[in-house]
Amino acid sequence: MIIFPAIDLKDGKCVRLYKGDFQKTTIFNDSPYDQALKFQRKGFTNLHLIDLDGALKGKSNNKKIINKIITKTNLKIQLGGGIRNLKQVHFWINNGVETVVLGTVAIQNQKILKKACNLFPGRIAVALDVRDNLLAIKGWIKQTKLKLLDFCKKLEDFGVSRIIYTDINRDGTKKGINFLELKKIIKKISIPLVVSGGVSNITNIKKLKNLGTVEGVIIGKAIYDKSINLNQLKKLI
Repeated sequence: MIIFPAIDLKDGKCVRLYKGDFQKTTIFNDSPYDQALKFQRKGFTNLHLIDLDGALKGKSNNKKIINKIITKTNLKIQLGGGIRNLKQVHFWINNGVETVVLGTVAIQNQKILKKACNLFPGRIAVALDVRDNLLAIKGWIKQTKLKLLDFCKKLEDFGVSRIIYTDINRDGTKKGINFLELKKIIKKISIPLVVSGGVSNITNIKKLKNLGTVEGVIIGKAIYDKSINLNQLKKLI
């Protein structure tokens, strides 16, 4: 199972939100690059990097910071947030991003998603952010009427490398993963699944690993407030 430490970028800083609420932001590091280096030095090889400004506004001023993390670390970067056209997908893959994460555009324009998957096989992930079983878009601000599993069925033949499933109501809360709901989803989805939202301790991750059907897990808040020890976490890679 892949362990993805998470860095969320907002106004050039490394932050965490509470349940996706931009009004409930905590700054954990003024230097996202230093934070990425810390993860690398601890032995992690993957990084989940989200541009919150891009997700919210569709454009961002964080490009220099993202490029610095890509070029000056050896981390495999999974990047999302405001990537809504093929030009942006091309740019980031050509500049060293391992996996481009499409969220809003994947839901609103599946032609772009399909073309991206054809152009860059194995390099395109889809972020499905769920609140009360319905998908949310545009930085989780806009709620749709689309159900998670209904939409997943549409993606089966697209060539999507993985689905990143985030339980918004648990994101940043450290309430633990909703394993009951997760097991229902696993049974219905054949695309590799990466889980995000609510991870609170090492026991959560061990339980997730024991399921044997989850490709990876994204961990944010529990790392930053030291509920999860990075040395212990490294042993689960």
